[in-house]
Amino acid sequence: MEHGDSHARGDTTDPGGRKDGDARPRGGVPEPGGRKDGDSRARGGVPEPGARKDGGTSRRTESSRRAESSSRPESSSRPASASGAGGSSSGTESATPWDDGLIARRVSEAGAAEQPAAAEARASGPQVVTPLAYDGPLRSRLDALRELVGLSRARLDGRTLAEAGKVLDEAASRRRLSGQHTVVAIAGATGSGKSQLFNALAGVTISETGVRRPTTASPLACSWSDGAAGLIDRLGIPPRLRRRPAQNAAADGQLRGLVLVDLPDHDSAAVQHREQVDRVLALVDAVIWVVDPEKYADAVLHERYLRPMAGHAEIMFVVLNQIDRLPGEATDQVLDDLRRLLDEDGIALGEHGEPGATVLALSALTGDGVGELREALGQFVAERGAAARRISADVDAAGWRLRPVYAARRRTGLSEEARDDFSARLADAIGATAAGEAAERAWLRNANRACGTPWLRLWRWYQDRGEPPTGRLTLRAQTDEEATARQRVEQAVRTVADQASAGLPTPWAQAVREAAVRGAQGLPEALDELAARAGLPPGRPPRPGWWPAAVLVQAAMTILQVIGGLWLVGQIVGVMAPNLGVPVLLMMAGIVGGPFVEWGCRMAARGPARRYGLEAERRLREAAAGCGRARVLDPVAAELLRYREVREQYGRVMGVGAVAR
Repeated sequence: MEHGDSHARGDTTDPGGRKDGDARPRGGVPEPGGRKDGDSRARGGVPEPGARKDGGTSRRTESSRRAESSSRPESSSRPASASGAGGSSSGTESATPWDDGLIARRVSEAGAAEQPAAAEARASGPQVVTPLAYDGPLRSRLDALRELVGLSRARLDGRTLAEAGKVLDEAASRRRLSGQHTVVAIAGATGSGKSQLFNALAGVTISETGVRRPTTASPLACSWSDGAAGLIDRLGIPPRLRRRPAQNAAADGQLRGLVLVDLPDHDSAAVQHREQVDRVLALVDAVIWVVDPEKYADAVLHERYLRPMAGHAEIMFVVLNQIDRLPGEATDQVLDDLRRLLDEDGIALGEHGEPGATVLALSALTGDGVGELREALGQFVAERGAAARRISADVDAAGWRLRPVYAARRRTGLSEEARDDFSARLADAIGATAAGEAAERAWLRNANRACGTPWLRLWRWYQDRGEPPTGRLTLRAQTDEEATARQRVEQAVRTVADQASAGLPTPWAQAVREAAVRGAQGLPEALDELAARAGLPPGRPPRPGWWPAAVLVQAAMTILQVIGGLWLVGQIVGVMAPNLGVPVLLMMAGIVGGPFVEWGCRMAARGPARRYGLEAERRLREAAAGCGRARVLDPVAAELLRYREVREQYGRVMGVGAVAR
């Protein structure tokens, strides 16, 4: 049976033992969900909340219930005819459509005809709600969290970012609603007395209490001022479960702006009750945890709720209820043990002026300590900072859960040494060193051919006539050499990927490796093409300026040999006079001078040949480094840059001190 129905029949008993409808004056018009000033429930006076009334109470007759139901107002703008029928006029009430849930089963025909007019009067005066305003640091943190989520969507899965996205959504939703109200939920286990405490704070029986478990089946809201309809709509509490407290000038002023929500039992056997508790706890601005001397150390409470919400200590009240059941100094002992358990949960206690949870002891049944809670709650609500502190704590919680995917274990990035090593590995894979050495040998070979003796050149020509020109060197002509080069390239890519991803959180390390692997596709072929373009130029190597002089000297040596030889032949055949000295000297000069000139040219060619080989090797290394940088290093650097950006945003979300921890 719903709460509103039980109230309508007048058979709901409050914690003090009286029934909700006991002996109300028929002409009185109570406030929605409460009683009117000066109205007495019993003719002997109005008992304080939680106090029992002496003597028994008589059940009202059916006619008195019909008269009372007909006299209850539907809104602040009650028609004149309705006021007259009730015997008295109601005061100025809220224009907000509050439904106190007291449904009249039997109404007169005239009262039924007047209900639409009352509803129109309610809708004619909309409340002006001042939205919640976040301070600069909190806005900066929310902006950083939004940027962080945007930068990470392509690198992290949706489940990892779901909580951060939910925090952003709830922060935006709460900001659009009233900033003058504080929504506080009363949560507790079965039998802890949270509904009794709810009624004691409201000053009137609103939430049903009793031995039946679970007693509270749905969240119930009570507001001490107007303009909170949007906040209660956000909690999903229907109008039939919304109440107003009893009229009390002191209490109304002390708790003005409070929206109190009574939740079902968090350990209820009904799954839907626990689901409602979890849903509402994620939306309220603060929580009052009600525990009793028997279940204050319950593992479900501490492990499922208090420990995960340790970062929300500043918006938590922990109330030890039912201290009237504890003898002597047992209250202090239980309270000390409760503080110890909260400290083990990581919940900071608001003691000695430090921020943290407020821990109190009271009895909702006798009223002992309720005034202290009301005073602390009034001061808490008057600060108007609970909503922002709740959002800030939610941002902290979301940030700490994201820490494993953003906080690196050590300094990350690629050093210059790692980059140079990668380029050297690629250059070795395409044979840059071997190509340089081959270019040097080719230059020396050409120098020897240009400056050598004709007879030696003729002999070398005879040996090399079946070989290809020596001006170019064909790289990796064999299949096994190509396979070896490919393996070297793949090994170089794996090495640089491991170096770049070392120390990174797992998602970002995986992104770096994937970028390197994508760049490695087609890299060996690209290196081959670049090596062909950047290797030795076609044709013979360039000749230095002293080569023509060396060639002329070598030619002179050859001419001397020819002249000396012809002279000797002429003397032998008798054409010339015998004189062996001059032709022999000429021939010896040519024979000795030719090799000497060739040796001198070879010595002189070593320097240019070395420079020529180094230049060829440099071009290949630069080509390999450029190709590796464009295909592998730049994508890897882009991933590392993105990680540094999200790391910076994460630092803004958590604060410099939090990141350094």
